[in-house]
Amino acid sequence: MAWIVLVISGLLETAWAIALDRSAGFSRPVPSAVFAVTLVLSMAGLAYALRDIPVGTGYAVWVGIGAVGTAVVGMVALNESASLPRIICLLLVVAGVVGLKIYH
Repeated sequence: MAWIVLVISGLLETAWAIALDRSAGFSRPVPSAVFAVTLVLSMAGLAYALRDIPVGTGYAVWVGIGAVGTAVVGMVALNESASLPRIICLLLVVAGVVGLKIYH
């Protein structure tokens, strides 16, 4: 169960990062509210998962999911560069996250 919550929390990290960008420095109320709610839920999920998963592994997986998810959303929906080097680097992050799960 802890791993499922950790993955969901990582996805929520992607949501709050995108909402933070869209909030325009907290000047837009809806993205600002989405940011606040998803941030709290993401942190609460991480805290719950860390009850059963070592902090180094849990935090690295959480950050990895959030970073890769945010970069992918940026490339797919926000017209950010999707160059081959960027994609290779993201795949390396994914490989690291998978490795941490396997060798947990």
